[in-house]
Amino acid sequence: MNPTPGPPEIPPGPPSGPPTPVSGPPPVSGPPVAPIWAPQPPPVPPRGPGVVPPFAAPPTEGRTNRLWLGLGAAGLFVLLCCGGGAAAVAGLGVFGIRAIDERARVVVTDYVDALERAEYGEAYALLCDDRQRAQTPDAFADTESLAPRIDSFQVRETQTTSTDIVVPVDVVYASGSRVTLRFVLAQDSGTGEFEVCGVTD
Repeated sequence: MNPTPGPPEIPPGPPSGPPTPVSGPPPVSGPPVAPIWAPQPPPVPPRGPGVVPPFAAPPTEGRTNRLWLGLGAAGLFVLLCCGGGAAAVAGLGVFGIRAIDERARVVVTDYVDALERAEYGEAYALLCDDRQRAQTPDAFADTESLAPRIDSFQVRETQTTSTDIVVPVDVVYASGSRVTLRFVLAQDSGTGEFEVCGVTD
């Protein structure tokens, strides 16, 4: 007679309690090792004689051209100051004389033109301070209204002396007579403009 089979045997489970540490190699002491994916510092170029630098030297061609241009400009400046100084001063002198002649002739032209048109107020405004203090506008108008009427005139080149600026004017009167008047000018100390200070035959 066969015995009756009992319940199946259950394998024993893990033991209770903390796990038993697994034996292995001891940890290595020292600085931490960077992972492979971390950025690496750039290599330090070698130093010493005969070592080729990692970058090419900057070009010097443009720098040389600028140097020669600067030296040329400086030489030209010195030449003008030393060798061409006399010519420059002479040119400035001629320019100054022409400017005085032009300004003086403009003032005299405006003055005589105002007298020709009997615009005595305009002519009086072109007189210097001394002439205006010596004569009122009405007295000036009365005096000029009695003078011969001007038919035409021509302003000539300015004559300058050490003390005066004189502008000769050829005047033709309505009667047909001709005369050359010499207008003496002075420069106003406030405005710098020329003004009529007198007239002679």
